[in-house]
Amino acid sequence: MTVQFPSNAAPFIATSGNILGASKIEITVGSDFEIYKTVVEEERPAQKLGDPFNPDYHDLGAETGFWLIGRNQFGELIHTQAFKTISLQDVALSTYLMRNYQKFPPPIPGVDLGRSRYRASPGAHRINGDAVYHGEVWMAPDDGLYRGTGLSSVLTRAGILEAVNRWDPDWIFGFMLRAVAFKGFSERVGYMHTEPGALKWAVHGREQLLEAFMVYLSREDARFMLDIPVEELVA
Repeated sequence: MTVQFPSNAAPFIATSGNILGASKIEITVGSDFEIYKTVVEEERPAQKLGDPFNPDYHDLGAETGFWLIGRNQFGELIHTQAFKTISLQDVALSTYLMRNYQKFPPPIPGVDLGRSRYRASPGAHRINGDAVYHGEVWMAPDDGLYRGTGLSSVLTRAGILEAVNRWDPDWIFGFMLRAVAFKGFSERVGYMHTEPGALKWAVHGREQLLEAFMVYLSREDARFMLDIPVEELVA
């Protein structure tokens, strides 16, 4: 189905709708991850489906997850992202990830889980309650047609708004490779907190570890961020 937003997000909806319309981009939201898996396998071959959203490993549905994709005027896939709920009622995120970080590997071949490690960042000790994991963020390579124009800010904020309206979570978090974070992508996505050194991924045949930052928003952060005029973010 085509994404719809509630009326209390009218300013964001109107502006982002105009921006996406001018670029002839249509976004679709769904919760059938078998469909999403097929889309990724057939139309995003350069980046495999991430384990956290693989329906072979997890039982995901409308109550626990959704994906958002964007297509250009020719029907070509140009953007993906996905969200899933994680209950932290009895533990902090730091404890949860210490036990489960290997379930969030980067979508690259040859990850050596035995040599990889997680280090709890300060924010992870404070995050608990109803949390949402945000991943699968991808923009098609296009020689500047989509990347670097600010469209990623509009699209990712549309996903965050959908997560807020579906679940009103206490926290939204994700992981971002250091090279991507250093380019300022965490700010473009809208994350107000970025903590380095959270994950170090080993890859077979490579001596150097891949570092991933943890990025996150509180409920208040998300509502503040979504109130920022999105037209200021677009080139």
